[in-house]
Amino acid sequence: MWSSIWRSRDRFTLDELRYLTNQLEKVQIVNEVNKDFVIEALRSMAEVLTYGDQHDPSFFDFFMEKQVMGEFIRILNISKTSSVALQLLQTISILIQNLRRENAIYYMFSNEHVNYLITYSFDLRNEELLSYYISFLRTISGKLNKNTISLLVKTRDEEVVSFPLYVEAMRFAFHEESMVRTAVRSLTLNVYHVGDDFVNKFITSAPHSDYFTNLVSFFRVQCINLSKLVSEYPKNPCSESISAIHATVDEIEDNLYYFSDVISAGIPVVGSLITDNILQLLILPFLFPALQLDTDSNLKLGAVTSLYLLCCILRIVKIKDLANTIAAALLYPLESLAANSEAKKNGYASGNSCANENEEPYSDSVTPINAGQLCVDIPNKASSSHVHPEIAEGSFSSLRFSLRESLLSYITDGDNARALGSLSVLATLLQTKELDESMLDALGILPQRKQHKKLLLQALVGEGSGEERLFSFESCSPRDGVSTELDVYLKKLKEQYGVSIVGAGASPRIHRNQVLDALVKLLCRSNISTEILWDAGWLLRQLLPYSEAEFKTHHLKLLKDSYRNRRSALQRETKGIWVDLLIWVLCDQWKNCKRAIEASSPRKEPKCILLPFQKLNSEVTPAESSLPAGERMCELVKVFVLLHQLQMFSLGRTLPEQPPIYPPIDIPETSRAKAVGLDVSGLKPGTEIRLVHALPCRISFERGKERYFHFLAVSVGTSGWLALVDELPLKINCGIVRVVAPLAGTNPRIDDKQSRWLHLRIRPSTLPFLDPPNTPKKRRLKPLVDGRWTLAFRDDESCKTALSMVLEEIDLQITEAERRLRPVLDLEL
Repeated sequence: MWSSIWRSRDRFTLDELRYLTNQLEKVQIVNEVNKDFVIEALRSMAEVLTYGDQHDPSFFDFFMEKQVMGEFIRILNISKTSSVALQLLQTISILIQNLRRENAIYYMFSNEHVNYLITYSFDLRNEELLSYYISFLRTISGKLNKNTISLLVKTRDEEVVSFPLYVEAMRFAFHEESMVRTAVRSLTLNVYHVGDDFVNKFITSAPHSDYFTNLVSFFRVQCINLSKLVSEYPKNPCSESISAIHATVDEIEDNLYYFSDVISAGIPVVGSLITDNILQLLILPFLFPALQLDTDSNLKLGAVTSLYLLCCILRIVKIKDLANTIAAALLYPLESLAANSEAKKNGYASGNSCANENEEPYSDSVTPINAGQLCVDIPNKASSSHVHPEIAEGSFSSLRFSLRESLLSYITDGDNARALGSLSVLATLLQTKELDESMLDALGILPQRKQHKKLLLQALVGEGSGEERLFSFESCSPRDGVSTELDVYLKKLKEQYGVSIVGAGASPRIHRNQVLDALVKLLCRSNISTEILWDAGWLLRQLLPYSEAEFKTHHLKLLKDSYRNRRSALQRETKGIWVDLLIWVLCDQWKNCKRAIEASSPRKEPKCILLPFQKLNSEVTPAESSLPAGERMCELVKVFVLLHQLQMFSLGRTLPEQPPIYPPIDIPETSRAKAVGLDVSGLKPGTEIRLVHALPCRISFERGKERYFHFLAVSVGTSGWLALVDELPLKINCGIVRVVAPLAGTNPRIDDKQSRWLHLRIRPSTLPFLDPPNTPKKRRLKPLVDGRWTLAFRDDESCKTALSMVLEEIDLQITEAERRLRPVLDLEL
């Protein structure tokens, strides 16, 4: 009987379906002998039924008439092997996924057959079977709508009392295999987006609502793991460590996007559950304590990881209550939040711990900004007996300072990571659309255009002193400009988290001045990466007043002093090793900086907070290499350009597309360049030139092999070259350029013992970090080293002439660079 199925027949016919059904009905037990036949029959039936659903309704009519779903259940019950169960799950998944007729789906979901399979005791220790089972559940969820979902739930008195699909899926919500977790989350989203009120009530009632608590707890464990990886990176800064951090970051951001997708389903209770759990399980007891100035070493999250997580939560989880509660909490000292958040907290303990990030130390003399501090009274109900052990471990000593003040202290005195993290938090808050303008105003980061708009509206409707304040930027009053929206969240903090305010808060104008103070001080720091300074420039650009009169005098003085210092340093660079690239770098960075500070959002993703900035590796860069000098020149230009553009903006000027520099001049008739026949395209190997001013010499590029050339130094504008030229035998006083090197940075000198020898340093023609983006990665990362030329001339006089020629052409380069830069170095021009 078993071999008869292999007869050649037309497979996609009703007769074939009838034949397969009859063969299955004859099976009384499934064992190792006949399992292959049963598996093939199940697989073939899926193909035939899928074909029939698309071409002939009678196929599925037969399927219903013969109650084949019941036959499938019987086969499962008499099967002794997991391979048959696996094929059965696959067959039914294929049917559910591919059936298009609505009545076919209704039939599949009716008669409790699907629910029976969902709750069947499969041996899910088998990884392959588990994979098919989870896929089966997800396939069912893909067909859910307000009509079909009613076939999979049990109700009593108009309440859902059983929903096997959802309940069984929750068993695997936190499975160790990420693919399983992803499938379960896809299933839950399909359920949430159905929008059935009775089902929504079921999933938001105990014990099913615990899923959202456990979800945030699971997310918290991932955050702690990330902090551990970040803390270990300085001890082992290898590519594997970076990959592990990036992988964990991807998982964390995927989790947050899942939170966002759940919220988008529009179930109000779910949004509240996620908000409360994120605040009570993660932000208040873990993220905020890590941001205090004197961080406790027992905390499980470091400051840098916490800053990153705050940015991600605000950017991705778009809940108005969550964003505004975070903003309101930033106005208060840390301890009142950490202690009281545990009064209503679920007692979840992860069992994981890690030390703070081992980041580079920042200044011990942190001077927190103290103006406008709010005092907080801790209610008696948050006594130590109610505090969770994970919080009781820590000692929180920054009683006097709010987290907002801690962020500003990190900006003014923190290291690169903390400064960038704090800037990113402020920038993220500023861009969070769910955040009310009154919150931004209270934090001191309300964009100036919105501030003007608010005061203008107040002046038009005659509110308070809006008209006076619109044109007077010195007056302020307590909580000026703060709407009742802030009061709502202050009340929520008091009633839900036990935070109460004693006394009035500081004026938002004071807070704005504090933020401006911090940003200006950061821009004047010399121990901070230029990338971070550009981010600070972007934020300052958002807050910067529209005219110099609105900017505090000391702000302008600090900016101008810093600008003058950078300008003096830039003037010294005209005599530096890389003068030939100075103007090109200036023009390039001018465009980049203008694009960065005028952008609608900061340039970098929050994940950049976690890893240090890559600089030239001192271990592979020789001590006397010119590359560090080139890097310093580029960094200096970036900061100078930023300060110059901010100064122009504060003076009410429009930023031009190009820096204000003089154009290059024509090659002078009396120059060496003109004499040898050069044009503005410069000198390249293979160029034919006249040998005017060229001096015969010898040089050895290999031991024991000397070559004879004519040596020439020549400049065109700010570019300059050293050339070794082969004389043309058939052209009098002409030659072909064979070797070219940059003129700048040659540091020429005559040998102390051999007065006919001239020593020249030969630096690379470009900097590796200035290569175009399409440059091969290997070439860009290859370390470049300086070379040395030792030229031997015929006599002492020739050597001295060659030295003078090099120095004269370098002076011409410097003079031209100074001339072209004169406008940009004088802001008043």
